[in-house]
Amino acid sequence: MSRIVDAVNAPFAPVRAYFRKHRSFGIFVGVVLLSVALPLLTRVPPFDGIQSTNAWVNAFTTAAIYAMLAMGLNVVIGFAGLLDLGYAAFFALGGYTYALAASPFSGIHLPFWPMLLAGGIVGAIFGVLLGAPTLRLRGDYLAIVTLGFGEIVPITLMNADKFTDGVNGIGGIDKPNIPGILQFTLINPWPMYGLVVVLFTLIMIMIYRLEDSRLGRTWDAIREDELAAESSGVNTVIAKLQAFAVGASIAGIVGVVNAAKITIVTPDQFRFAVSISALAAVVLGGMGNTIGVATGAFIIYLFQSILLKQLNTLVENFNIPILNQIDFLEFQYVLYGIVLVLMMLKRPQGIFPARRRMREFAPLKIGKGGLK
Repeated sequence: MSRIVDAVNAPFAPVRAYFRKHRSFGIFVGVVLLSVALPLLTRVPPFDGIQSTNAWVNAFTTAAIYAMLAMGLNVVIGFAGLLDLGYAAFFALGGYTYALAASPFSGIHLPFWPMLLAGGIVGAIFGVLLGAPTLRLRGDYLAIVTLGFGEIVPITLMNADKFTDGVNGIGGIDKPNIPGILQFTLINPWPMYGLVVVLFTLIMIMIYRLEDSRLGRTWDAIREDELAAESSGVNTVIAKLQAFAVGASIAGIVGVVNAAKITIVTPDQFRFAVSISALAAVVLGGMGNTIGVATGAFIIYLFQSILLKQLNTLVENFNIPILNQIDFLEFQYVLYGIVLVLMMLKRPQGIFPARRRMREFAPLKIGKGGLK
């Protein structure tokens, strides 16, 4: 059997070796091929019967936004080993930064493109402000502090009526545009889809570059044993702050994109459930593996927001007598919870785990030389 597998994989070995050596180019090619294949897939049964291609493209765009959010959280949790339960707060700060800078509420209409950078800067600043007082905390204590920060930000935005319009939020946010070339609209989802694909590619390449850098190896050392890393001369204070800053800056950038896409921000969009969904994507996708985390977030969003809601339509198309009597829309969160439980029982290392996680969950083998 192994010979057959080797024979099948042999022609692809040079290609894999090339992309392994040129990882950034490999990521670019992979994302482009996937971004082209997904809309084509929506024209194939049964997906064409669920919703239109434009609706699918809009869903793919939102799923990619949450995938980028999960990749940013993976930097904090998967790389540095810092449990952050308030990650949605940075997502909110990026969204409100753009809303205040490009909406009728403030009367200011700054261009979208420089605000992407501004959203990242705001996120990084607050990431450092959150990380600074938590440097001595670990594990559950760090989780509680970040949870508190995640609750404080939406409540503050809700009560700061003068600056955020309270519970009503800020609407009429400007769409991105390239003057004389491309106009983004709510009716046409394709320009935003292209923008998100480009941003997704750049963020993934940046994260992989960081992972292979000296800073990435520092995060690995802190995650495995912080005391040993500090004893070896690693400046854990700076490294932790950098992890919070990088993760928060990605969330801030994604918050700007999300606000530009849906043209409205409200405090309810950034509650604790957003942080938990991102954390679930990191764990289920494969903690520490950027591609796995992005895939996990993409699948979780489509499964929860599209497939479970359209399960009744699928059942009717397949004409299954017993299931036709069940309204699956009422049980979508029950089904989602069941899938999460089964996933943790059957494959706790995630869909595409990092090599380190695979070794942790690999069964022990007893041979002549002892445990392996």
